[in-house]
Amino acid sequence: MEDTPVTALNASTRRVATAVALAAAAAISLSACSAGQITQTATQVAAVNGNYANQGDISLRNVHIVYPNSAEYSLEPGGKAALAFTAINENESKADRLAKISTDKAKSVTIAGEVGGRIIEPQTAMGAGVPDVTVTDDGKKLETDLVAVVLNDIEEGVYPGLTVPITFTFERAGDITVQVPVDAGPTRERHESAKSGNAGAEPLGGGEAGGH
Repeated sequence: MEDTPVTALNASTRRVATAVALAAAAAISLSACSAGQITQTATQVAAVNGNYANQGDISLRNVHIVYPNSAEYSLEPGGKAALAFTAINENESKADRLAKISTDKAKSVTIAGEVGGRIIEPQTAMGAGVPDVTVTDDGKKLETDLVAVVLNDIEEGVYPGLTVPITFTFERAGDITVQVPVDAGPTRERHESAKSGNAGAEPLGGGEAGGH
């Protein structure tokens, strides 16, 4: 049998095979990285602040439950916690109103101000807790009304490192449900327990938030 000469097609085939092998190795490495991040996220206290969501003309930013900084608040069952967020009305001519905020992790949610208030005028924002510095696309700061929002008589499971589903109801934009992280606090040490989750737990975050 004669030896088969090395042709341009054979060389090209070898190059393709090499590229496929390298791509497979990269995919394995990336998969290992992601798996490590999920495990780490599930067992550690979150170091970042809030989640975000968009619906209609309303954009919610930096939504998170504030870690207690006074004896008035507590994350223990039966306690109360403050909610922080910025709600931006991006419509250029129509106002919207925050009708209510609800969650199955608290018996009730209190929003400061009159029930008929909580109106977000066009191209303005409403902030609670520690709001973001909100600016428009051209760098102009938006006018922001500040309110206080409190989760009353909270249930078990409102704990740093976990998320809480909270629904914002707007008259025009409708219901917007956000998976809200609980802030770990500026000086809180990492706490690992049955409440912190485990390697098989669902990673933090929700809605449209994410990152690598």
